Amino acid sequence: MDILGATLRICVDDLETAVPFYERLAGGRALRFERGGVQVAAVGCFLLMSGSEAEIEVLRKVAATIAVKDVDEAHRVLTELGAHIIAGPVATPVGRNLIAMHPDGAIYEYVDRNA
Repeated sequence: MDILGATLRICVDDLETAVPFYERLAGGRALRFERGGVQVAAVGCFLLMSGSEAEIEVLRKVAATIAVKDVDEAHRVLTELGAHIIAGPVATPVGRNLIAMHPDGAIYEYVDRNA
């Protein structure tokens, strides 16, 4: 499985206030989308999320987003290594993802890109 990088997940109260700071910090424009009632802005290595407390509470449990070349391959490798696949693979606005709990209990999102 090729790991291409990681994204820091940040839950914010006000996405409109947070985005300009992270755009300036990362030197780029935010890619914005909504998923499951949560407003999301991807800026460089940061993934900003804002929504209801119930939705954000679940998102806070995911330690990081890990970019991989192929989510199907990640699914196979993670399963072979004893990880529990919590959700996915499913389509996202930019590719596919899955959420896995590693044997140590840490939870990560794995994503690939349409490109």
